[in-house]
Amino acid sequence: MEIKREKDEELMKARHSLAHILAKAIMQLYPSTKLTIGPAIDDGFYYDIDLNYSITPDDFDKIEKRMKEIINKGEEFTRKVVSKEEALKLFKDNEYKSEIISELPQGEEVSLYYTGDDFFDLCRGPHVDSTRRLQNFGFKIHSVNGAYWRGDEKNKMLQRVYCYAFKTKKELADYLNMLEEAKKRDNRKLGKELKLFMISPEGPGFPFYLPNGMIVRNLLIDYWREVHREAGYKEIMTPIMLNRHLWETSGHWDHYKDNMYTSIIDDETYAIKPMNCPGGVLVYKNEPHSYKELPLRLGELGIVHRYEKSGELGGLLRVRCFTQDDAHIFMMPSQIKDEIKGVVSLIDKVYKVFNLSYHVELSTRPENSMGSDEDWEMATNGLKNALDELKLDYVVNEGDGAFYGPKIDFHLTDSLGRTWQCGTIQLDFQLPQRFELEYVGEDGSKHRPIMIHRVIYGSLERFMGMLIENFAGAFPLWLAPEQVRVLSLTERNNDYAEKIQKELFDKGLRVTSDLRNEKIGYKIREALFMKIPYLIIVGDEEEKNNTISIRGRGFENKSGLKLSDFIERLENEIKTKKI
Repeated sequence: MEIKREKDEELMKARHSLAHILAKAIMQLYPSTKLTIGPAIDDGFYYDIDLNYSITPDDFDKIEKRMKEIINKGEEFTRKVVSKEEALKLFKDNEYKSEIISELPQGEEVSLYYTGDDFFDLCRGPHVDSTRRLQNFGFKIHSVNGAYWRGDEKNKMLQRVYCYAFKTKKELADYLNMLEEAKKRDNRKLGKELKLFMISPEGPGFPFYLPNGMIVRNLLIDYWREVHREAGYKEIMTPIMLNRHLWETSGHWDHYKDNMYTSIIDDETYAIKPMNCPGGVLVYKNEPHSYKELPLRLGELGIVHRYEKSGELGGLLRVRCFTQDDAHIFMMPSQIKDEIKGVVSLIDKVYKVFNLSYHVELSTRPENSMGSDEDWEMATNGLKNALDELKLDYVVNEGDGAFYGPKIDFHLTDSLGRTWQCGTIQLDFQLPQRFELEYVGEDGSKHRPIMIHRVIYGSLERFMGMLIENFAGAFPLWLAPEQVRVLSLTERNNDYAEKIQKELFDKGLRVTSDLRNEKIGYKIREALFMKIPYLIIVGDEEEKNNTISIRGRGFENKSGLKLSDFIERLENEIKTKKI
């Protein structure tokens, strides 16, 4: 069932109105300010200003106090439409607003919004009717950053004043608490502490996996291969670099070349792949196909490279090199709905293993798309009909599809309530046409297949970074790099501890021992810092009775256990992928 975005739109309208109130407050406090733009964003709003005085955190309370005074006055937001010429006169002392107005077509009217009688701003709206509507809102200025006018480093550096804004003060407080918790869970912080990965100055955005991180990565890959084998996929691997002609044929050169890394080989331009799909297409085209082979599901754990601006990089969550858990499904038109339903079912199965909930968004044709209106309508309806049959609630994102086709995106919700876009299903009529793909139909003639692009993790890097933060580094037992650590109470118990470790190791468990001559409390604190699921503590009593004592996450403490019983418990927990 399609869900409308009305509530979101109301919130964004209120945030936009608060941006005007922020602008008015700043103008009252710092009259020499030149305002530029102030949009609503996901967690609030910002306003870019040109002001010789540098706003600092010491000024935040003063600005917020003035904003509250404006709100409590109950000033109305009123719209006024003026000619382009009149607008240029009104903003003659503001070169930023004048530049925006000058770019409007000749004869076009300009929309202004007044907040009370003494402040107006260039704006299309909409806004709430009165500032009184915002009295119960929770808002807070949280930072000021530099921002070039219109994002161009050749332009003047402005001050961008950021503000959080939510419908209630409680929602704001909850959000601020979530941000504090998120700092503790930051994948960059935990990645370093738990020795999972590193980012070197020699390769910004190019992660190095450390031994602990490789264990987690490989376990995610093993699980991916397991579920895809069961679902009838065949795994392939395609080259990391292919020539420009391929990327021109696929359309990536025209639509994506600014994000691609290129090189010259034998006087010919090559590009490192930003996506796996053209390689998958070449695998399909390598030999003739019959309708009896379709659907053909080809999976690939393909390493791709994309240029990302340095300011947008963030641990594993935003990188320049990553592994997409891609699959490309080639099928007949009659198989579209069933294949999409099958992919949705597979995605749902994987996310449930990690105890992750999600919501679904359907993204439609963007402006820079390729292909006919008929193809786009058929593809969009194919996705929509599958979602409707599955009775999945979804939101429509108009114009947010891929350049070659519409898509279904899966947004995961983590333990802090944050959302992460990971899985996606994209229906593509364009690449099969561009590469002239064919299959022999039941009628003996040649037909063109339809293609699905889909990922579940999205990328191993992003999914792993999200899991690090979701679990706060405390991975479930089956994913934990170190599952058990054996601690000796005294040096005389070391031989018994080593015997325990060997038995666990021989059962395939990831186990280490700490036999140092240190206090047991110190050893336990170190192990807990590394977020190891289970600690086995052995002393004279355990050695005498041939038993173990355990300490598990969640304050579990038990003594007098048989090792065989504990191993059976661990094996069952791993087999069921218990969270």
